[in-house]
Amino acid sequence: MKTALIVGHPDLRSSRINAALLEESKSIEEVYTRVLSELYGTDSIDIQAEQEAIAGAEHIVLQYPTFWYTMPSILKRWLDEVLTRGWAYGTGTPGALAGKSLRIVTTTGGAFDGYGPNGLHGWEYEAMLVPLKATARRLGMAWREPLVIHGVRELDDAGIQRLRSSFHQLLCSHR
Repeated sequence: MKTALIVGHPDLRSSRINAALLEESKSIEEVYTRVLSELYGTDSIDIQAEQEAIAGAEHIVLQYPTFWYTMPSILKRWLDEVLTRGWAYGTGTPGALAGKSLRIVTTTGGAFDGYGPNGLHGWEYEAMLVPLKATARRLGMAWREPLVIHGVRELDDAGIQRLRSSFHQLLCSHR
């Protein structure tokens, strides 16, 4: 059971939570990690290398901070360039990723209560994941329950350690 973890944080030096999750993933032998900002920054994405990395995985996990209700541009660019027609999907048919699973692990600065019809943002966070759910469906992938980590600015060291443990279990389980 091999997992490809695609990390779409644009600057991990400025991150406590995503950096801690990345560090935790490195302790799991069956997790193959691709940190897009370290590999490419603003350079061209090596499409063949990225396709090979995810083609060999059973599970694909996209890890990123939520920026303005979506993923950072480096991860969006990765999706646009790597999930190509004729490889990831065909005309009305799934492609190389069919049968694999897709899971999202994302962080927000805002509190859980802010996401809902009466909250600051006006929408459940789940609504922001619809494009990624549709992507999984179109590619013939199984959608796995996302891990949405709210209120990251408020997490203390003990909270980060609990989160690392949960993330470790998530990467090893793939229910």
